[in-house]
Amino acid sequence: MEYNITEQDRSFMRQAIEKASESVERGGGPFGAVIVKDGEVVACSSNSVTIDNDPTAHAEVNTIRQACRKLGTFDLSGCVIYTSCEPCPMCLGAIYWARLGRIYYGNNRKDAREIDFADDFIYEELAKEYEMRSVPIIPMMRDEALDSFRKWSEKADKTEY
Repeated sequence: MEYNITEQDRSFMRQAIEKASESVERGGGPFGAVIVKDGEVVACSSNSVTIDNDPTAHAEVNTIRQACRKLGTFDLSGCVIYTSCEPCPMCLGAIYWARLGRIYYGNNRKDAREIDFADDFIYEELAKEYEMRSVPIIPMMRDEALDSFRKWSEKADKTEY
């Protein structure tokens, strides 16, 4: 598939790549991301997993959190993300939940695997049946757990997301 990548797109990607390099220099992981709306940078951040001792502090997640705070919403429809590496499954999920309209990425997951990041491994795990995964996934107490789902379903004044 052919995409029309502009000089402006390249500029935003360069910012994400620069954030990734700065992160390495500060002791973080080699990942950066930029979120753009209407041609303007809304948020720009990097990976801070080792800095914050937070395994969810990936560049994309940090940038989504920053953009949501700045825009005062959990819905980033109309925004685009530029990330220095193809998003891992967690980040991809966050991008979908945030409703970002497009993802541009630099390095791919195989590049990440070459420097010992597990993105590709997690993608492979997700494709397996539960009983074949390396971390057991054990269902339990569904009937009790469904109570909160029933309450949500019946709640008239909920904020859908």
